[in-house]
Amino acid sequence: MSGAPTPPDEAQRLKTLAAYGILDTPPEPQFDRIVRLARHLLRTPVATINFIDQARQWSKASVGLGSDPVDRRDALCAWTILQDQPTVIENARTDPRFATNPMVTGDPHIHMYAGAPLVTPGGQRIGTLCVTDDQPHPLSAGDVQALQDLAALVVTELELRAAQQRLLLTLDAQRDRSAELQRSLDQAQTLTGVHQLLQLELEPRDTLLAVASLLGDTLDADHAGLCRTQGAEVDVQISHVRANLPLEQQSLPGAADVIVRLGLNTVRTPLYIPDLGALAAERQVPVSGNVQQVAVIPAGEEPGGPVNLIFTRRRDHPVPTWRTADRSLLEAAGRAAQQMLEHRQAQAWARRDALTGILNRRAFEEDYAALTEVPFTLALLDLDGLKGLNDTAGHAQGDKLLRIFAAALAADLGSAAQVYRYGGDEFVVLTETVTEDRLLDHVDAAVLAARQLSPLMGVSVGTVRSDEADRAALLHLADTRMYESKRRRAAARR
Repeated sequence: MSGAPTPPDEAQRLKTLAAYGILDTPPEPQFDRIVRLARHLLRTPVATINFIDQARQWSKASVGLGSDPVDRRDALCAWTILQDQPTVIENARTDPRFATNPMVTGDPHIHMYAGAPLVTPGGQRIGTLCVTDDQPHPLSAGDVQALQDLAALVVTELELRAAQQRLLLTLDAQRDRSAELQRSLDQAQTLTGVHQLLQLELEPRDTLLAVASLLGDTLDADHAGLCRTQGAEVDVQISHVRANLPLEQQSLPGAADVIVRLGLNTVRTPLYIPDLGALAAERQVPVSGNVQQVAVIPAGEEPGGPVNLIFTRRRDHPVPTWRTADRSLLEAAGRAAQQMLEHRQAQAWARRDALTGILNRRAFEEDYAALTEVPFTLALLDLDGLKGLNDTAGHAQGDKLLRIFAAALAADLGSAAQVYRYGGDEFVVLTETVTEDRLLDHVDAAVLAARQLSPLMGVSVGTVRSDEADRAALLHLADTRMYESKRRRAAARR
């Protein structure tokens, strides 16, 4: 026995069959009803809807017989799809095509077979509706017509099923587009919020932590935070944790060590890691936890090193990758953060004295104008003998003295006061907590430090309290007292 010949349009036939997406699908009621009706109308023990694949016959619905696939060489239905009209075999045992067929000589012992091809609207015969009996079972012309009508009904159901699938795909695509549009709107609002945060007069660290939290919430990240490099130290702070994350997964122990060993704290361009575990294994860095996706977004440079925004998603996260829209949002926010840091640093340097590195006259005038009603002490300082030092030892030596004194005074006062270079050899100190006597002690300490490296005759100091005069007169009063001090010190030296 040889199998049925291959139809001349086999490639197109298989393509049409595949387009219906019917193969290897579970049972469906509409097809089960048709085979039950076929068995009833034709009074046979077996009725089956079969599809002929490249190498097998596969049953979508069957009654009276199992639904295991059959090799195409042994399939009687493989002969039925060779023509548009039904195939009726009254006695398969005497038909030379099927006399040795294992389905005839063995179970289910087919004696009578009748099959109507499933002809698609495009003319492709992709399968059959067939009935069989293991006994002689003559069929009337009406029986064959009923079988053919039911086969047409199978094709109608296939067409309806395919149309429904196309509709579902269209609806899914529309839902995806709607979800993407909503995501774009949410991300646009988030980016607006990021820009508003960056404009607030907060410390850069606090600003960036707030930005990371806002972005992490929008992207449904498991964790979001800030990684700052300060020399040899790397500090990781988490500002966002996904709301439904289990308590034991809300922290990232050892995150700073992993980031350093993988070099993530030094990246200069956005980095998206699809599988942290695979990267760590490749670089032989041990990692714990279940973090899979990581996004590292450069947010600018601080004096100590780079600053990066960090975002993570775990292996069970419903969003399996960093989408294009996610990356666009993160990178836009990163660029805005870099601009903020650059602007803040430019502002900071605009308030610094180029020679000494301490605050300059512009910074003093801004801070002095912004002082609240809290009592404060103002001191005006003048270095004695700087002009003579410049004349005798040169301006380089005078500049060295200014740098040493300024650094020593600022370091000795620490956060208790602000030290400004007011101009030339004059300095201003503003403090809310240091008394006049203690302030003079700090000045003496700075003089002693300066004398270790450069000659300094002394410092004349004029101090005032904020309640001694109005703002406009305080500086004049301090200047007057400073020059009185200078005259007394000059007289004492003479």
